Amino acid sequence: MMNITPVVKQLLIINILFFIGTFVLGGFSMESFNPYNPAFRILSLYFPENPDFHIWQLITHMFMHGGLMHIAFNMFALYSFGSTLEHFWGGKKFLFFYISCGLGAALLHSGINFYTYQIGLNHLTDLGLENQIQNFLKTGGMSFSVRPPDLDQQILHDMFFAYNMPVVGASGAIYGLLAAFAFMFPNAELALMFIPVPIKAKYFVPGILAIDLFLGFKGQSIFGAGSTGIAHFAHVGGALTGFLMMWYWKKNQFNNNRWN
Repeated sequence: MMNITPVVKQLLIINILFFIGTFVLGGFSMESFNPYNPAFRILSLYFPENPDFHIWQLITHMFMHGGLMHIAFNMFALYSFGSTLEHFWGGKKFLFFYISCGLGAALLHSGINFYTYQIGLNHLTDLGLENQIQNFLKTGGMSFSVRPPDLDQQILHDMFFAYNMPVVGASGAIYGLLAAFAFMFPNAELALMFIPVPIKAKYFVPGILAIDLFLGFKGQSIFGAGSTGIAHFAHVGGALTGFLMMWYWKKNQFNNNRWN
């Protein structure tokens, strides 16, 4: 097993410190995400039009986690794949890649949220309920004498959570590491806890992304995605960013025999 590398070690320490500090501030319950915890309110990534959004959240959300299993899985993956990649790239390049994938994840997640929000906005506008929008976004409720028959509760649910539910976790950056690992070592066999037989990276990573994307559209979760069903697209965004960066680097910065 490869020794832990310096930047990976520092990232692990930072994530663990954020995790402990968050739950100390919130009463130290490590089993579930609490959006009313003051640390979550300041450091999680909110919808850009939400008053709780701040620009630094594009970075800080990568170091926040919603529970013990959430951080345990992400930190295990960071150690397992990150140390290998940092060994080949060096610390600076690895950190640049890691943060870039986290940002790519945040951008795609926010883009999907914006699309979901706009669908809800257009739906309410088409029904003549413009005056209900602000109250609905704050409270999740509306008041009218006669309920419009075409009011779609699923659209309203998705709009409300896109606007109000923040995202936390290093998963987007981790998926970028998975994509890079599969790009560099496509025939490496991965034997993970929840899979009984080893699978080559070139099959495992696309497969898990396909499943994650499918469940994202279905509103379900495999690795701690939020109840909105949208956080899966952060995973896809991180992996896509990682793949595009690897493709660009290989095409423009590497010869046929070297990765460093």
